[in-house]
Amino acid sequence: NLDPASVAETHDRRPGVSAVAEHTARAFAAGLSWDDISMLRERTRLPLIVKGLLDPRDAALAADLGADAVVVSNHGGRQLDSAVAAVDMLPAVREATPARCRVLLDSGVRGGTDVLKALVLGASGVLLGRPALWGLAAGGEAGVRQVLDLLAVELRSALELAGCADLDAVRLLTARVPDARTYGGGVR
Repeated sequence: NLDPASVAETHDRRPGVSAVAEHTARAFAAGLSWDDISMLRERTRLPLIVKGLLDPRDAALAADLGADAVVVSNHGGRQLDSAVAAVDMLPAVREATPARCRVLLDSGVRGGTDVLKALVLGASGVLLGRPALWGLAAGGEAGVRQVLDLLAVELRSALELAGCADLDAVRLLTARVPDARTYGGGVR
């Protein structure tokens, strides 16, 4: 589904010009701002989800501007290869975000224990990317269903091993987590 012309442009080389900067300029709208969140909230009653946040202050601001959910994500580390892991920032984002705003984790979720960890650290839920794509590539729709079924089995097993009868019991678990201040509150 990729436009061949735009893919070819990513391989153009120009002396003295960063290919990463060129890609970013083409792929992302530089004019987007927090005002766009407010504008979207005013124009729709649909759920408004802001993805790609690592800084707790950004998550709190998104919620203040009307986001129904925020997605803690470092975009798989593809955009900034030394970015802090999303799961490390999850507790601080949850703490900074009002309870009415769901906090989702997207980055590094590969199995049931990853889902359990995210829930223990305060996520309302997780997004699943690569495993679903792997299932799709290997077996189409049936492959995706198999990935999701396996994830459900792994999560049930992880819950049992953690002594949780159900998902509500996960909230009683605690975890040691790194202090977000170690990372300076996010990538700067």
